[in-house]
Formats: sequence, C-alpha cells, structure tokens
Amino acid sequence: MTAPLKTYEVRTHGCQMNVHDSERIAGLLETAGYVDRAALATADRPEHPDVVVFNTCAVRENAAGKLYGQLGQLRPAKDAHPGMQIAVGGCLAQKDQGDIVKRAPWVDVVFGTHNVGSLPVLLERARWGEEAQVELRESLEVFPSTLPTRRDSAYSGWVSISVGCNNTCTFCIVPSLRGKEKDRRPGDVLAEIRALVEQGVIEVTLLGQNVNTYGVEFGDRLAFGKLLRTCGEIDGLERVRFTSPHPAAFTDDVIDAMAETPNVMPSLHMPLQSGSDRVLKAMRRSHRSAKFLGILDRVREKMPDAAITTDIIVGFPGETEEDFAETLRVTREARFSSAFTFQYSIRPGTPAAELPDQLPKAVVQERFDRLIEVQEEVSWAGNRELEGREVEVLVSPGEGRKDAETHRMSGRARDNRLVHFALPAGAQRPRPGDLVTVGVTYGAPHHLVADSAVEGGAWGVRTTAGGDAWEALQENEIDGAVRKPAVSLGMPSIGAPAAKPAPVTGCACG
Repeated sequence: MTAPLKTYEVRTHGCQMNVHDSERIAGLLETAGYVDRAALATADRPEHPDVVVFNTCAVRENAAGKLYGQLGQLRPAKDAHPGMQIAVGGCLAQKDQGDIVKRAPWVDVVFGTHNVGSLPVLLERARWGEEAQVELRESLEVFPSTLPTRRDSAYSGWVSISVGCNNTCTFCIVPSLRGKEKDRRPGDVLAEIRALVEQGVIEVTLLGQNVNTYGVEFGDRLAFGKLLRTCGEIDGLERVRFTSPHPAAFTDDVIDAMAETPNVMPSLHMPLQSGSDRVLKAMRRSHRSAKFLGILDRVREKMPDAAITTDIIVGFPGETEEDFAETLRVTREARFSSAFTFQYSIRPGTPAAELPDQLPKAVVQERFDRLIEVQEEVSWAGNRELEGREVEVLVSPGEGRKDAETHRMSGRARDNRLVHFALPAGAQRPRPGDLVTVGVTYGAPHHLVADSAVEGGAWGVRTTAGGDAWEALQENEIDGAVRKPAVSLGMPSIGAPAAKPAPVTGCACG
C-alpha cells in the first residue's frame, strides 16, 4: 500500500532575499520527501498541508502582527490535524527567537536566518520528541547557495553573491539579523549561473544586501564590475539584473560595466531613503543628495534609457517640513521610473527607535500622500516619453491581472518596466520566457501599453531556451497544479577555499 504523500506550503513575507530563501526551503523539503501542496491536482490536494513554513520579515511595518495573526488562524487546523507541523524562520524568527514559541506554543520549529539547512532535521526532532525545536545560530556557517533549491520560474533565477551587511543605518535591523557581509567566491557564482543557463534560465538577478561592496571581504573592491562583465561572456544568458547597490559604494567602474556589457540591463534600483542631507546623516547613510544625483547623471550619460528606481522613507524621527521638501525636490530631479515608498515606523532594536521627535502618524501620512502624488507625476511623464518607441519584452505569466479581460499578455522590458501588449489577429501566443518586440502606444503611470501589433505596427517574436524550459514544464500538466522546475541540489564550492580568491577576469575565476 502506497504511503500517503507528505505535503508542504511555504508562506513568504518580505524582500527578494526572502523569496530566494523560500526557494531553498522548498528544495530542502522536497529533498526530504515532501510535495508542494499547490502542485497537486485539485482532487488530490489535502485540505491542509502537513508542514507550513513561514519565512518572515522583520523590516516591513506590522511584520509581527501579520505573522501572529496567521499563526492564530492556523491553530484550529493544527488542533484538528495532530500530525500537522508549523515552522517559523527568517528575520523575525532571528529577532524574536524563543518568544515565538511562548506567544504561539503550537509552533513546532523556529529557525534563524543562519540555519535554513537545519529545517528538515528540526521538523523530525519535533515530531519524535513532541517538543518545539528552536535553533538560531549567531553567524553563517554554510553559504545558502549550497542548499537544494526549488525555483519558482523556469526561465528566470535569483543568484546570491553575498549575504549580510556591514552598514549601520539607524532605521535598519538587517545587519543584526543577517550578520556581517559574507562574499561568495566568484567562481562559485559563475558556476551557478552557468548551471542555471543549462537548465533554460535566460535571466538572472544577482542578490546581495549591498551588491556593490562585493569583493571587499577578499580584497578586490572592483570585483562587482568584473563579475558583471564576466556575466556578459556566458552564452545563452540574455538578461542580468542586480539589487541593491548602496550609493556610498557605487563606483564608475560599475557604470562602465553596465553600459559596456550588452546583457546587463539598463535598470538600476538604488535606495535614496531621504532627500535631506540632515536626515541622511541621522539615518547614518554615508551619502548625500548631491552625490546621489551625481551618480544618476553619470548613469544616464552612459545609458540614456536607463530606468532608475528607489526606496524612500517618509517621516523619519525629527524630519521637518523643510527636510521633506528636499525629498520632493530630489524625487523630481532624479526622475525615478518608480519608487518604493514607506512610512517610517519604530522597529524595536534599531537606534532610530530611541531617537526623540518621533512624528505623529497624521503628519507622516500627509507627507506620504504628497510624495506618492509627486512620484506618480514623475513616473507618468517618464512613461509617456516612451510612446512610439519599440521595446523588447520578456514574456511572463501572471503579471497582468487584467490580461484575460483585455486580451493582452504581459512581461518586462529591458529597463524592467511592466508592459502589457496585444497580439496580432491569428498570431500564435508567445510562451513565458520568449522575447517579443512591440511598440509602446500608451504610457500609463505604472506600466506601458503596447498595442502596436493590432494597429499595424511593430511585432516580433524570438523563441528562447527560457520558453522551451517553460513549455517543458507544461507537459502532462495536471489541472489546478502549479508547475515549477525540478529541485536543484545546490552549488558545491569549487576546489579548496582560498584565503584570497582569484579576481573576476573572464572565465579564469576560481
């Protein structure tokens, strides 16, 4: 008699780093014999998974409230299914540690940011010992990319080049939760990228808390620019992105590498946080607004079509109306294509939480609304300038919520703008992972519309290995199932660790 399937579900809160960590959590669970509940046909899908894993964030507002609310909602299901297990990992787990089990004693496992790889063992210990397991190491022992990974996309992948952060921004708790920056050896990064390309991936995003300090740990301050250039030598790799650099460490060699490497995309996400130099100093950000705008000028000098996005915090303690006016000024001058805007809220454990002059919620909200209005004007003006231009779009599934109603498809342009495009009458639909060329007919505030194909204008399709990889996943598709690539068993280190790894120069990295 066949044993019943053990199923799992991973719920991800937070940033791209957490999204990638969740891919590793899924890979570990599948290697341990679990099956993604969402990948089963509707008729075979159990009401509740055997394991629910929360991969948490401690940065976003109300992160703790969101977690404990969801844990409370799960308690009746766990009570009704005694074998069900709940695990909590990520930044909030690293921060709250044993308090999670005290507040939610029905949680079986708590694991920190430095020991994702222990999850299957901890689940087994909790099952046999019938006691909650809490494991929170203080520092990273194994680079996460050596762990099995279950990627979400057939044609696009995340690649970590570093973990942790050496900055001390007063509003940020990440360094205390993720630790000091640890750089991955260039040869290992490139080996993972090549392995992904062999699997059909045509787009990679290089991840790090501060990607442009990559290489400082092993003594090469120009390593990140070299890494970008070497990515340009990988056959079959169509698009390279990265996030996020810090303005203080952003150097001209990176701008040159971006401009001179065809598969490095003309898009840049660089956090401003505030346009006020006084507030930036209080935030302990080691850049000022003039330097930030100067970097953008140099980027646009080399890449006139670059789209630049940012993060901005409104209402930092002590922010005056004059400070906020500076943020509005810089936002207009920077001409961001979009901005992730946040209302400051106290994060216990950060220096900013202890600062005087915490602003009233009403003041923060009013400024936030004004910033949104200004940024929408800027975004809309920039998108309108693209009307009549041809763009190359990497087709993706599910990005356009109204695609079924509008009979369009969606994807991302080279500059990472979202594009909704129409198909010519009778044309075969391009596959997710394929590339199409279309003409922009309308620039909306948050996306581009490209109906050129139905108006007698530009239309072209280029099939890719990414489209082939996506199509291969659809074979024998089960109704109601989520199709994802097979588990990758991780990237082992190449050779013995060196005290000073070779710099990135072509394919000679080691």
